[in-house]
Amino acid sequence: MPQNNNRKIITPEENESFFSFPHPVNEYSARTVAGITMLIAGLSVCFDLPLLLWFLFYEFTARVLTGPKLSIVGSLTTKVLVPRLIKKDKPVPGPPKQFAQTIGMFITLAALALMYLLNLTGAAYILISIIVIFAALESILGFCAGCFVFGYLMKWGLIPESTCERCANLDLPNSSLNS
Repeated sequence: MPQNNNRKIITPEENESFFSFPHPVNEYSARTVAGITMLIAGLSVCFDLPLLLWFLFYEFTARVLTGPKLSIVGSLTTKVLVPRLIKKDKPVPGPPKQFAQTIGMFITLAALALMYLLNLTGAAYILISIIVIFAALESILGFCAGCFVFGYLMKWGLIPESTCERCANLDLPNSSLNS
């Protein structure tokens, strides 16, 4: 069988960069992603569209693992919506945003388990409503609840020091992470 010499070999360094979360993150991109997440989660609850929960779970998982690289919403936001419509950049620390995405991923996973394993659709939609509320806080008011919790976990010494240094190295005058 002939060898295909045109295939690119992925080095460990390239693999690590693919499976990484950006630092810093554009605050406007994060808020736009939160707005779209709020819309998708809200539609799921209001119109009883349980298949949207699978999409939400995929989106959260993709963003946790790769940032916007594998996320449809993340890619649309970072490559189209923010550069063409908002045209602003405000760098904020990435690790707290990744922590918030991880919380969303686990809440969505719990909702899927409640719905499909335990047949508790109402309880699942209550969990998704929590995502709607926190995504609205991020999107509309710029308050990231996961980031708030992350800040306290740093203060209590539960977040590794290397992560703290990554956040502290971003000079943000109004960041609660630097106070």
